[in-house]
Amino acid sequence: MSDRKTGTPCPPSPEVPPVCVIKEPLVRITKRGTVTRKQKLLVYVTGFVLALLLGALLLLIIGKNPVNAYLNMVTGSFGTKTSSAETFRLAVPLLIAGIAIAFAFKMKFWNIGGEGQILAGAILSSHVVIAAIHAGAAIGTAPLHLLMISAAIAGGALFGFLPAFFKTKWGTNETLFTLMLNYIAIEYINNLKQLKSWQPPRTTFPKIINFKDALGQIVLPKVFGVHIGWIFALTLALAAFLYLKKTKHGYEIAVIGDSLNTARYAGMNTRWIQIRTLLISGALCGLAGYFQIAGADYTLTETTAGGVGFTAITVAWLSKLNPFIMIPVSVFIAMLKKGSLAIQSTMKIPASAADLLTGIILFFMLGCELFLEYRLVFRHSQTKIEEMLEEVSA
Repeated sequence: MSDRKTGTPCPPSPEVPPVCVIKEPLVRITKRGTVTRKQKLLVYVTGFVLALLLGALLLLIIGKNPVNAYLNMVTGSFGTKTSSAETFRLAVPLLIAGIAIAFAFKMKFWNIGGEGQILAGAILSSHVVIAAIHAGAAIGTAPLHLLMISAAIAGGALFGFLPAFFKTKWGTNETLFTLMLNYIAIEYINNLKQLKSWQPPRTTFPKIINFKDALGQIVLPKVFGVHIGWIFALTLALAAFLYLKKTKHGYEIAVIGDSLNTARYAGMNTRWIQIRTLLISGALCGLAGYFQIAGADYTLTETTAGGVGFTAITVAWLSKLNPFIMIPVSVFIAMLKKGSLAIQSTMKIPASAADLLTGIILFFMLGCELFLEYRLVFRHSQTKIEEMLEEVSA
């Protein structure tokens, strides 16, 4: 053992046993205690400002004015009635899918297959449309949409059921399982594009027909310039909040999320609860696929989901799985997406740079969650041996 100030060896003492002193790391992470609203606000504001500063540096590097870029992002999202409607339209599938993902995540079932579940809903919904087109549109508008909704729910629920069944039956990894289903949905769509019955007349290019041109009755009506899906999304946020907070099913989901063994000890049918919850999660993602078909794209492609299934994970985490908080978060992310498209056209900013700018802002917002849960502790220049011993014993 050596003297901490001079570094010279300490003389041995028969009365004091030698103590092994462990050097404290330069930086370590510890759990925070209670965080006040003021502290939360400070962390979020600081993170957002730092994101804007780093984004400004990126824009300066590519020779663009950061102030003009940020102003164009805002005006491009909410500057006109049309742009505002487009922003809210982008937020609809984000909100629905975010709520769907939250059901699974609340149970600590890592559903990374929102993208595939959205596509599965869109695929089965499109099958209904194609059947109606070849039947000569001999079906009313209301029955058509009811069939499309039912098919979308069934498709999404199927893609939610499969990983839940295999997870609860054989303990498979749900992350990989749900992720792989995304690619199955994409390849299935690529196969549909090769079918003559799905292609526009007199074309040899592998492309699925435009449903709006062939069957105008599939188009959803609009309220305030946005298809009625936004009304459903807001209603769903309220229903999901009540389901998770006020019902027995929501309580069971929370218990399984805290401890699966505790849920089993309490006599819960954990296998059925997990399957039931993933059926709901997948079904809601499937509904998002229906709204993409009937309210936005009016056709089916491998990009119909448009990354919504993955972005919904960010929505869920930023909202701490709270359906009400997901509403402004979904609008915020939709604004970033619409704004990035605006600066590409108005300022000739490359798409990659615009996407990187959006990613920087989201990265910093997610980083705020880390600093709300944990804090960085730096090594002190002088640390008493007694304090170090207490830390080691703890």
